[in-house]
Amino acid sequence: MQLSKKPKQPSVNEAPQLGQALQKLHESMRMLSAAISQAQQKSHESMRPFSKAVSQVQKDSKDFAKAVQEVAGLEILEEWRRTLLGRKSGSLAQAMRQMRDMGAELRKALNLMKPAVEEIIALKKAPLEAYKTSGPAVDVTMPGRQPALGRVHPITRAAREMIEIFGRLGFEVVEGPEVEDEWHNFVALNIPPEHPARDPLDNYYLDDRLLLRTQTSTVQIRVMENRPPPVRIIAPGRVYRPETVDAGHSNMFHQLEGLWVEQGVTFADLKGVLSMFARAFFGPDVRTRFMPSYFPFTEPSAEFYVSCLLCRGKGCPACKGSGWMEIAGCGMVDPNVFEAVGYDAEEVTGFAFGIGIERPAMLKYGINDIRLLFENDLRFLRQF
Repeated sequence: MQLSKKPKQPSVNEAPQLGQALQKLHESMRMLSAAISQAQQKSHESMRPFSKAVSQVQKDSKDFAKAVQEVAGLEILEEWRRTLLGRKSGSLAQAMRQMRDMGAELRKALNLMKPAVEEIIALKKAPLEAYKTSGPAVDVTMPGRQPALGRVHPITRAAREMIEIFGRLGFEVVEGPEVEDEWHNFVALNIPPEHPARDPLDNYYLDDRLLLRTQTSTVQIRVMENRPPPVRIIAPGRVYRPETVDAGHSNMFHQLEGLWVEQGVTFADLKGVLSMFARAFFGPDVRTRFMPSYFPFTEPSAEFYVSCLLCRGKGCPACKGSGWMEIAGCGMVDPNVFEAVGYDAEEVTGFAFGIGIERPAMLKYGINDIRLLFENDLRFLRQF
């Protein structure tokens, strides 16, 4: 029998008695060889009935003694057990069934060999079974199992790119709480009590004083309350408004608010910053325009438009046939806002803008329904 060539397993703790058992086996093998030689010298004819069985035992025991040290698996060990001790085909078992016809020296050698073989197999089997129950060895030469990698969500991807662009323009990233009080969400932003934006039906109030913020402009107030000018910050985050969810609206969305307050800041600076952002985010071919508008916390105010990327400015349902899409509201900070935070409107000026992250992301990635961004459909998300 040839030893199967299998990858060597990690070494197991073999019993210290293995060496002694091997000595017993070698001693029985020497006795067997001497007994065979003695029997052949006395009477060659007397060896014939069992000579084939004894010769096979002699051969198998030699092979077993050589191979047993390298046995590294239970399957191979079981093959050796069957070869020597198997009830039907084991050479040692067959020879022992003919012992009554053998001389005393042959019987003595076989009687010593059988327990030696059994002991060796038992001593080898115990650590191999312990190794088997502890689990397979780790083959450090094999390549590892590659974990399943997720994808960056298109909103996160767009937000990171926006932050990186404004970072190159010198803006610092700040964050603020999503649960706000009326002072930061309305009063300090020059939104009076009678303004429609403060209607309880248009806000998620948690109690009489606290609500989920409707804009990230609240972060501007918190920063200006705690820092003297100059201030140049952006504030990305979630905002909440009880709007009807459809292809273009959601009751939770993301904004990126920007603020630059310093001596000598003008509307020209605002136009330059937003125009550079649009070209960096959408590409050099995008066109931009500013349209007059009104916001309580800026004066003058404007809406910032980019040419529709879906129809290339030709007009489509997404841009309502105009060829333009609004992506931001902006303007010069109202003096009343400066007064609320303790800034001197005669000393500094500034501009602010608010960009909804979803709409630019939809434009850039060709998404025609805002609901796709929040449905967690892997078929959609795997495209990014």
